[in-house]
This record gives sequence, C-alpha cells and structure tokens, in this order.
Amino acid sequence: MACSIVQFCSFQDLQAARDFLFPHLREETPSGAVRRDPSKSNWEDDGWGAWEESEPQEPEEEGNTCKPQKTCWLQDCILSLSPTNDLMVIAREQKAVFLVPKWKHSDKGKEEMQFAVGWSGSLSVEEGECVTSALCIPLASQKRSSTGRPDWTCIVVGFTSGYVRFYTENGVLLLAQLLNEDSVLQLKCRTYEIPRHPGVTEQNEELSILYPAAIVTIDGFSLFQSLRACRNQVAKAAASGNENIQPPPLAYKKWGLQDIDTIIDHASIGIMTLSPFDQMKTASNIGGYNAAIKNSPPAMSQYITVGSSPFTGFFYALEGSTQPLLSHVALAVASKLTSALFNAASGWLGWKSKHEEEAFQKQKPKVEPATPLAVRFGLPDSRRHGESICLSPCNTLAAVTDDFGRVILLDVARGIAIRMWKGYRDAQTGWIQIVEDLHERVPEKGDFSPFGSPQGPSRVAQFLVIYAPRRGILEVWSTQQGPRVGAFNVGKYCRLLYPGYKIMGLNNITSQSWQPQTYQICLVDPVSGSVKTVSVPFHLALSDKKSERAKDMHLVKKLGTLLKAKCPNLDLIETEIKELILDIKYPATKKQALESILASERLPFSCLKNITQTLMDTLKNQELESVDEGLLQFCANKLKLLHLYESVSQLNSTDFHSDTPFSDNDLAVLLRLDEKELLKLQALLEKYKQENNRTAVRFSDDKDGVLPVKTFLEYLEYEKDVVNIKKTSEEEYVALGSFFFWKCLCGESSTEEMCHTLESAGLSPQLLLFSQTVSGTDSEALTDSWEALSLDTEYWKLLLKQLEDCLLLQTLLHSKTNTRTSKVSSLQAEPLPKLSVKKLLEGGKGGIADSVAKWIFKQDFSPEVLKLANKGRDAENPDEPREGINRGLFEVSEVEMDLGAIPDLLHLAYKQFPCSLELDVLHAHCCWEYVVQWNKDPEEARFFVRSIEHLKHILNAHIQNGIALMMWNTFLVKRFSAATYLMDKVGKAPKDRLCRRDVGMSDTAVTSFLGCCWDLLQTLMEADVSRDEMQVPVLDTEDAWLTVEGPVSIVELALDQKHIHYPLVVHHSVLGAVLYAVMRFSLKTVKPLSLFDSKGKNAFFKDLTSIQLLPSGEMDPNFISVRQQFLLKVVSAAVQARHTVAKDRDSTEEAATAPFGKDQDWPVLAVDLAHHLQVNEDVVRRHYVGELYNYGADHLGEEAILQVQDKEVLASQLLVLIGQRLAHAVLRTQTREGLELLARLPPTLCTWLKAMNPQDLQNTEVPIATTAKLVNKVIELLPENHGQYSLALHLTEAVEAISLPPL
Repeated sequence: MACSIVQFCSFQDLQAARDFLFPHLREETPSGAVRRDPSKSNWEDDGWGAWEESEPQEPEEEGNTCKPQKTCWLQDCILSLSPTNDLMVIAREQKAVFLVPKWKHSDKGKEEMQFAVGWSGSLSVEEGECVTSALCIPLASQKRSSTGRPDWTCIVVGFTSGYVRFYTENGVLLLAQLLNEDSVLQLKCRTYEIPRHPGVTEQNEELSILYPAAIVTIDGFSLFQSLRACRNQVAKAAASGNENIQPPPLAYKKWGLQDIDTIIDHASIGIMTLSPFDQMKTASNIGGYNAAIKNSPPAMSQYITVGSSPFTGFFYALEGSTQPLLSHVALAVASKLTSALFNAASGWLGWKSKHEEEAFQKQKPKVEPATPLAVRFGLPDSRRHGESICLSPCNTLAAVTDDFGRVILLDVARGIAIRMWKGYRDAQTGWIQIVEDLHERVPEKGDFSPFGSPQGPSRVAQFLVIYAPRRGILEVWSTQQGPRVGAFNVGKYCRLLYPGYKIMGLNNITSQSWQPQTYQICLVDPVSGSVKTVSVPFHLALSDKKSERAKDMHLVKKLGTLLKAKCPNLDLIETEIKELILDIKYPATKKQALESILASERLPFSCLKNITQTLMDTLKNQELESVDEGLLQFCANKLKLLHLYESVSQLNSTDFHSDTPFSDNDLAVLLRLDEKELLKLQALLEKYKQENNRTAVRFSDDKDGVLPVKTFLEYLEYEKDVVNIKKTSEEEYVALGSFFFWKCLCGESSTEEMCHTLESAGLSPQLLLFSQTVSGTDSEALTDSWEALSLDTEYWKLLLKQLEDCLLLQTLLHSKTNTRTSKVSSLQAEPLPKLSVKKLLEGGKGGIADSVAKWIFKQDFSPEVLKLANKGRDAENPDEPREGINRGLFEVSEVEMDLGAIPDLLHLAYKQFPCSLELDVLHAHCCWEYVVQWNKDPEEARFFVRSIEHLKHILNAHIQNGIALMMWNTFLVKRFSAATYLMDKVGKAPKDRLCRRDVGMSDTAVTSFLGCCWDLLQTLMEADVSRDEMQVPVLDTEDAWLTVEGPVSIVELALDQKHIHYPLVVHHSVLGAVLYAVMRFSLKTVKPLSLFDSKGKNAFFKDLTSIQLLPSGEMDPNFISVRQQFLLKVVSAAVQARHTVAKDRDSTEEAATAPFGKDQDWPVLAVDLAHHLQVNEDVVRRHYVGELYNYGADHLGEEAILQVQDKEVLASQLLVLIGQRLAHAVLRTQTREGLELLARLPPTLCTWLKAMNPQDLQNTEVPIATTAKLVNKVIELLPENHGQYSLALHLTEAVEAISLPPL
C-alpha cells in the first residue's frame, strides 16, 4: 500500500488535436492529405493561388530539436480538466479543442475510457485576441433524482482583450463579459466545501479573474443562476426563435491592487476572521497604539499574489467596505433566430443589421472602475520573481514557484515561508487531500491505539505534488515538514493539472447527499497519450516512528528487495522471508506481502509451500478474535492450490508404462474412424511433423507440459471447495491443459489417476475443454439414447474434420522455400500466428484465405505459382497434376524455382478447401494483404507491385472491381492527391525530401506508386466493362465450417461495392499517366493540373462511384497547346531514355526507376493520352518519328512512319533532319575535300545547308548510306508538285556526292 500513479483515461487521437493547434508540427507523412476529405475539396477555394509561387526553399536539416518540438507542445498550451473528468480543454492562441471521455475497447479487449475530440474551432471574436486562461467548471443538477453527476460543464475562457467568455461543451457561446480592459492573466474557481470544524468560516463559491493590476471576483451563486438562464435561453431560442429571457445580473467585486510592481498569479483565500490578538496586532501596525478596536473582529477577504516587488503580496479586503457591482449579462446566443439586442454595462451580443452590428462591435462596453486595495504586507525579495501559486484544499498552505527553481511553502494565515525545496526549475505543483478511513484496519488484540476506534474523528492529511519537467520526475511530499513519500519517472513533456475546485452549485445540504467521483490531481502525458492520477494512502502522513502502518510498509519494501536479490542459500532466504511476513501487523499488508511472495519467479515451489504453511499455522494458533478471516481463507485457498500443483507434478514425473500396447486398430476405435481415414490422418501428421521439424526452432527450456507455479496460481482460483479457471486466453488454456494431460497423451502418465487427482481437489477436467454450443438443439428433447449417441458421433466427426483441416493449414503455413535470394523485409520476417479450430471459427468466412494470404506474403510467391498449383484440381489422372506443375514452374522466375513440397501442399489445401481457397478468393486476399503491408512501409514498392499482379489474376470482374475500388478508397486516393498537389506546386518532379514530407515515401517509391495507381485504374476500367458479361459469384463454405462467425470477408465487401462512374475513372487515369510520366522521366516546368480546366480539377479525388461534372465539348486552344507541349516532352524523354548512350548512367538505377520489370510503351501511351486530351494524335506520331530519326534509330522510324496519316508534313520535317545530318558531314571540318564538295553542290542547296544547325542532332554518327535511304523515303512521301520536292532531289545528288570517294 505505497504511493502509486494510476492511469484512468487515455487519448483516442491526441495527434489530431496537436495538428489542429500546431499545424507546423504535423508529421512528415501525408497527414495533410490524409485529413483532406476528397468529397469536400474545392479547387478554387483551397489555396490554389499558392501553387503559382516558386518552389519553397528547403528548410534546414532538423537536428536533435525535432523530437522535443513534437513532444513538448503541450507545455505551450492552455490546459484545463474538469474535476469530474467529463471534459478537457486544450487551447492555444485563437484555437481550442474540447475533449470528452468515451468508453472504448482497447487493443487488449478491455473497456477503457478514452478522450475523443468533441469540438474544435476558433474561440476568438475580436481581431488579434488570444486565449490566456481556461477553466472547466461542472455545474450541479437541480433535479431531486440526480445521481450526483454534474448537469453540464461550462468552459470559462479568458482572452488578451480582457474579455471573459463562457461556452457550453459544444462550443456555443453563452456569456461574454468585459470587466477590465487589460489582458486576463489567470482564472481560478472556488466551490463549496463543508467546514471541517465548527470554528472554520464557511466559504462562498466564486470565480476570480486576475488582471495585471486588478482582481475581479464573481459571486458563485449569481454566476450559477446566470449560466443556467443563458443555457436555457440558447435552447429556447434555437427551438422557437422568438423567446428572450433576461438572465439575472452578475454580482462581482473589482479590486485595484496597489503598491506592487508585477503580478503573475494569485490565490483567493476566502473570508477569514481574525482572533482578538491578531486583531489588536493588526490595528497597532496600521494605526499605532492609539488605534481604535471594534468589539467584534471584522470579516475580511484575503488575496495572495505572486510576482515581483514584493515577491509575494498579501491583500485584505474588509467585507462591507464596498457594495458589489451589478453587471448585466452579455448574452450571446449561437443562433440567428433571436433578433433582440440588450444594452447593458458590459453589452449584449445580439443580432442587428450588418451595419448596426459592426458599429456596435466597435464601441467598447462600459467598464466599472476598480476599488483601490493596497498591499498590507509581503515577502520582499527584489531578485526573486514568482511564477505560480497553488492553494491547498484546506486553505491553510500555499505552494509558490519562482524563477530561481525553488518551491516555497507558505503559511497562509501567518504570511510566512515555512519550507523551501531547491532544484525544481519550471516546476508544476498540486495538492492531494486524504481523509483517514477508520474502517481500514481491524485492530489486533492488545492494540489500544485511540485512532483504531471507529468512533474517533477522521484525520485529514495533505500532500504536496511537485512535477519537475526538467528532470521528468513527479514527487509527493508530506506537509508541512514531512518526508518525500513517493517519486515517479514520468517523462519531461507532461502537464500537471490541479483544478482546486469541485462542482459548482452545491450547498451544505446537497453536498452531503452527493458523492461525485472527482480527481484532485491529474498528469497528462502526451507521449504515451494517457491521463493519470496519484494515489496516496493516508498512513504515509504518519511520521511517528512507532506507527505500525509505517513499520509494515518498511517490512514490505524490505521483502521486495529480498525477493529481487540473488542469493545461492535458499534456506537463509526462506527463513528471512518467514520472519518478515510474521512481523507484519496489518492483515491487508500481510496479504499483500504473501501475494508478492507467491508471484516471485526466483523462489522454488518448496519455499513457497513452506512459507504459506508457516503463515497458516501461525494464524491458526492465534485466538479467533484477533485473526482476520479473509487472510486465513486466502492462505487456505493458496495452500490447496499448491498441494494440487505438487500432486500433478509428482504424477507427471513418475514413470508409467501401460501393460497393453496401443495398436492402430485401438486408436481407430478410440477416434471412431475407419482404417482409410486413420491412414489419411497419419500421413497428414507425418507431413506436419516433417515441416515442423524443418522450420521450428526449439530451446532447451521449451518443454511440453511444464508450467511454473507462479503461472499456475495466476490461472486458477479456489473458492468454496471448488477450483475455477480464471478467464484466460486460448494460449493460457492450452498451457494449463498441457500441464495436466500432456504426459497422459504421450503415454507417460495415467489418465485415470490424473482425473481422480483433479476431481478430488475440486477441479472438473471438463473445464479445460472449450464449450461448443449448437443452435436449435434441445437436450430435453433427446429422450432416445440412440439419437443422443448418433448426434454425439456427428459432433465428434465434425470436430475431427475441423482438426484435420486445421492441421493441413498449419502444415502449409510451416512450409517454406529451400532458397530465398530476394531481399526479405522486416514485415515478412514477422512470425505467423498459430492456428486453432477456435480461431478459424471466429475468423469469419475469409479467415482461412486470410491465413494463407499472410503465408504467401511471407514467402513472396508469384501469382503464377498459385495458378500452376491449381492446375491439378480437375485432372483425371492424379499423376498428371504434379507433372504439369513441374513443367509450369519453369515459367516462374529463378528466385522461386526451389519450392520443395509447397506445390503438393497447396494442391492438398485447394482440394481440402474448394470454396475457401477458390483461386479468385485467394488472389483477392493476397492482393489485400500485400497492399496492407505496403501501407505500413511505403518504401517497399515491390509489395504494391505484387498486389497489382494478384489483382490482375482475379478472373471474376465483380470481385476484381470491388477489390480495386476498396484499395483506391482505403490506401491510395489520399497519397495520390498529396502527390498531385506537391507536383503541381513545385512544377516539376519533386525532390526526395519533399516527397517524404508530403507523400510519406521517397521519390523512387513515388514513381513506382504512381505507376501502380495508373495500372490499378486501368484494371478497374477493364473490370467495369467485363462485369456486365459475368454473373455475380456465389460464395460457398465447406460443410465443416458452416458455423464460422466473425468479420465480413474481403470478397463479400468487394461484392457490395457500387458501380463506378466510368468517365470519372478515365479522368483519373489520365491524371495518373501524366503524374507517372513526370516522375518517370524527371520532367521540369510541368504543372499537371494546368492541363485541366476548372471542371476537370473539381472532379479529381471525388468518389469514383459518384456522378461528377466532367469537361465536355471543345477545349480552349490554350489548354490544348499546353497539353500538346507536354505530350511531345514525354515522347522525347521516352525516346531519349531508350536510345541514348549515357556512359555515366548505371543500368541498375534505370531498372529501379521503372515500377515493373518491363517499362511502359510510352509513345503508344502518349498517343492514347492525346485522344483523351483532345490533342491531334498525328502530331504526336510525327514527333515520335522525328525523335527516332534524331537519335539514329532509322529502322524503328521506318516502322513508325506507317502509323502517320499526314505524310507530307512528316516529309517536310524529315527534310530538316536530313539537312542537319548533311551539314554536320560537310561543314564540321573546313578541309579541302569539304570545300570541293560544297563547290559541286547547287548554290541554293549550299545556302540551305549552311542555315542548318547540326547541334540539334542527338546522334551524329549515322552512316551516309542510312541517310540516303531516308532521302529516298522522303521523296516517296512527297508529291511531285510539292514545293520542297526539288530540294529533295538536290539532296539526293548531295548524298551521292558525299558517298563517292574523293579523287
């Protein structure tokens, strides 16, 4: 029972709140794209002007400050948590996020409370104002039937403009008050507490607001009534729109603090009454010895401020010295249904016409002047500056932090510092008040402690909690001069929250009947995403050295140290442990000590048994009056479990030999199988044994049927002479069953003796079996014994069939290829989970295919392997399938040649599961598994490529269409849109750093990703065309697995998908091809979205099944011109990549750039794009021919000429290229032979050749004979009446002259 820190809540998505408040701290993943809703994107309003800017400068490399920036963000926020834990507010500057708790199922299957975003938005009303402080105040319900929970929670927010605004949990503005024109520094609240003693003054509820030179206190009762009225006003105005209720005015006091330089924080202590001596002392200090004294001491409100000069200031305001100010409420109804405008001291926020409203907002509401209040005294320290003050729950102590890294404890009544802690820079403080539980301890005989009596008064202890973020430690100190009772390492980026109040609206009557669960202090950890509280037992405040509780805790700590120590002498340790546990006085602590002993892994069984027996004997020898019955029963139950463990261990260790040998026939009779079925099962077991021995790794201490005693005690519990099994997992059931019966199954122990031992101990062996209920069966109706026996036989056969299927699957999952030369990802190295009948029954209809798909991903087979292994399913001759498979495997890549027994096992699995492992179903699950794993690590582009391959192997178009559409919506569209925005912004293929920042993968992976996306969209269009010609498949299940339950299979989800809008998919496919080309060839000065008009832009990234307005009709010539230039760039880059001879380029880099083993036929794709982009296709074909000749690929150019329609234009373009070749041959050297050749040519031709620029040629090493063929080809293409026909003839003569050898 030591001090502990307990998690009671967690965050569902704290990163979403951080990204909203700190947009610049978003992860360098496509988080921006992920949170972009494609259905709501607006291409005209979504900041498209920013795309026209030049490429942004790359930021400096992030160093070690990257992680702190993303984890310490909570320190820069305004944070507040309701004491009833029903609302949390995180605010920064103008924005705020409201978090509400919800019960969710955790990853472990347990229900836990998680904070989820309930509302987020901007709270600022006036320009430039920011949030400075916030409170979450729960308001009590006025209903008599209330259960003690608050009615609702009000959020109070202070701003730099001086406004204090009140909101509902949904962000609806209720009140807005301007009580002072300076910035709000701090908001604090005090709620009603029942006085602990008759002499303590009853404190009223209030809300205090600190300004740089003033304090405003709003009466709690007045505020409570106003908030209720305003909330009702909002509800009624929203319902009817014509009701207006004037809420009651707010009563507040405003004090102008004087004689102090700066104020940072404050504490409102409340009303206090001086004793006669303190009254006379104060009067003498103020008025001297002649000062008059009233008969009754006056009541005063005490305020303490921290800041500078003085470091701590004490203010006292006499009650009755000033009348409370009445402020009309500035009501703000979050609905335009209300039209009235109320004018008051602080102003109504109503609804008028636009001009009147703007004029009204410009007018500042009237602000009442403050009543001067001078500081009475303080703690003067000119160098020390106070940073915060935290008042204790009983209003007697206060913790103050300063800029010197000190935490100072103040006595509020005496105004002095009584304690100081050093080394706590930037510390955060809070308080925990613990009330003594008088019924916690059952006094033993001879205990005459006055506090052991339930009739005595409950004592109250106060503990100071200090969080030091610089050291990442949370400490708990006993006050006033007590020791540190707890310390925890919690991290350096947490926030300590101490509300200091409870529920507003209670009084001395209602607070007695209400017992709401409130948290005094909370620690928010943004790293782990958890909210924790500190639990401190009362006895830690007892500083008396003779305190039995403190002594017991010391013994427990000593016991823990002893259990962790390594000592070879077990007898000595056993003796010391016995002495320690017998010296402990409190029964609850004794039980805690025994539990820790039994949970130890270091102590052997004999020590545990002896220690428990010794404690049991000691308790029995004591008088009944002083013995705790719960502890005695606990010891007895643990002893019985230890005896059971000892008996089972002895049976398992005893040599056992059966007198009669067990034959195969006996086994068949026992399992109710015929000889053929038994042989089949034995063969399957032999295969499993071979594969398991080949792949599994066993350690020396990994023994079947061995269970540690610690684990044994955790799994079982003894109650009322019956041993029950705790609710455990399947693996724990198996471990427990193996401990009891593994030796029996192996024939090394007697089953009868084991069952007798378990039954005599109160454990029914049937509890170890998984219960299986069959619907529609009434046990009472089975009156006929033969019918019951028949039904039991059917159940047994069904279970055997399921076990046989599970064994076959497990054998398949254990098998692997003999050689694996390809790179293995860490995702593929993860072990596969073990199968069981229970898992398969709970895995849904797709569970079997999903398990096989995970194994295929781990082995990384080509889809062809699955197809070839399936060829033998319908073969008549059983010998043919194996032959066909072996022949077909030669078509598979060399990496996957050595498959071992895998084809046989796959064939058996297909035969055993004709429905669950139908080829289309298996390909669909493999496709999904690969894309899921790719999404975990997008750098593994080959996973996505393999997923597309499996998608293409799906024969049924309905399944293919659904899987492709689900892949696009789930994994691709958001990354695809992020890549589009990035490439359009930079106007070229982005660099690796930008790709990682915006898309979440490298530039090489982005290239592969875009190519796969384009291929998927093509497959989706083909499937949409083919699905009308196919029937929807019927998904059957094997008879043995008809009772499966669980999630819906991937194939069922795929068949439920809607029909796509074909033109919209074509539209996205065009964009995909454009993006792929830009990345594939690293094109520059290309903005992909500039190729589309506004209609085209708006249609992108919308749901592919929705009807969108797409471009139609004639396109603007400017767009067509830009599109044509882009397509010509693509063709030029494709020809260059294929035919250029670059010595400095590595071939492996080229292979890595292409997403497939074989690159796309880009010229054909460019012509197809030209058709969709309304560009003249013949222009693209002519440019392709020209580029081929430009790079010297004349043989390919001749073939490409056949596709050109306007051959005259092509011939004119080729004439220029011929001229460039001849100019290079003639004019490159000013030799005598060249000049003589020019002299023989016609003057017109010489002039024309000199005008040519040979530098535009990409290949100048083309033989003159090849150029002669090109000239003849051009003459064929040109008609005789063409203007350039004579020039072509002259070129013929020139080529002949050049080809002739010089004389």
